[in-house]
Amino acid sequence: MLKIQCLTIDCDDAVALAEFWAKVLGWKVTHSSESESYIEPTLQENNSDGYPDLLFIKTNDKRVVKNRLHLDLRPDDQTAEVKRLEALGAKRIEIGQSKDPETTWIVLADPEGNEFCVLRALN
Repeated sequence: MLKIQCLTIDCDDAVALAEFWAKVLGWKVTHSSESESYIEPTLQENNSDGYPDLLFIKTNDKRVVKNRLHLDLRPDDQTAEVKRLEALGAKRIEIGQSKDPETTWIVLADPEGNEFCVLRALN
């Protein structure tokens, strides 16, 4: 049996991006160096679902296209969460989602431009 241990994200500044995502998710930075940083769910959370850690690796490669993998986040209150994320440094971006009037998610980018979506709350 296999389990996903971590999702790895290439970045310019592993420390800063790990700190951003730790604040976004309410997780903790468990290892941090100039070349790599990890964040994991806090001990209070039940991680029996096997949430993978996020590993940020410093690379000199520059991102030139849209991410092929991104995170979709499900909040209790989409509007409040988007405001909180923008205050942390995320920015709203347009990748074509506004062309579909049935779009219910909001696309943001982290401080290094990696796209992620904030979905509507499940009612």
